[in-house]
Amino acid sequence: MSDEPKSKNITWHHGDVTQADREKCHGHKAAVLWYTGLSGSGKSTLAQAVQTALFERDCETYVLDGDNVRHGLNNNLGFSPEDRTENIRRIGEVAKLFADAGIITSTAFISPYRADRDEARKISGDMFCEIWVDADLAICEERDTKGLYKKARAGEIPEFTGISAPYEEPKNAELVVNTGKDNLEECVKQVLAMLTEKGILS
Repeated sequence: MSDEPKSKNITWHHGDVTQADREKCHGHKAAVLWYTGLSGSGKSTLAQAVQTALFERDCETYVLDGDNVRHGLNNNLGFSPEDRTENIRRIGEVAKLFADAGIITSTAFISPYRADRDEARKISGDMFCEIWVDADLAICEERDTKGLYKKARAGEIPEFTGISAPYEEPKNAELVVNTGKDNLEECVKQVLAMLTEKGILS
């Protein structure tokens, strides 16, 4: 898909209030925290827990959850490779808009393809932090909170990541958290430590 818009009669408008202005007002820098991992690895759980920890610090923060976005913005997309790519492209653009507003924005999507995540990184630039929520397939299947692996194993869900569709592990993630080894509290601490090290949090 082309990066160029179809319409040629459009102009980008710059607002009088800048991202830097908003960051100064919020007391922290903007960021896009891109959580990626298998279904059941704990992406949404970790993203929500980090959001709570940030909110308690009076940070402006929001989570764009994979299932939630597919109920609205991306409800016309399935799980084919092409639809997955478009799903990630759209959420990458939305995450960038949130970050432009000075918000620490989290996205919790499987986003199985490395190339798609790289494109999302290009959209947000230096604000992008890839967080690989690493958990063995066996652990994810054991959790199977939504019963999806059972259905995938039975052939009821086609193109299911980790079973009948690939997951390409990150090569250069800013942070790797192992939710099979570390508990939720420890994983949250690791994310907050990364944000502090990068100067996103003071």
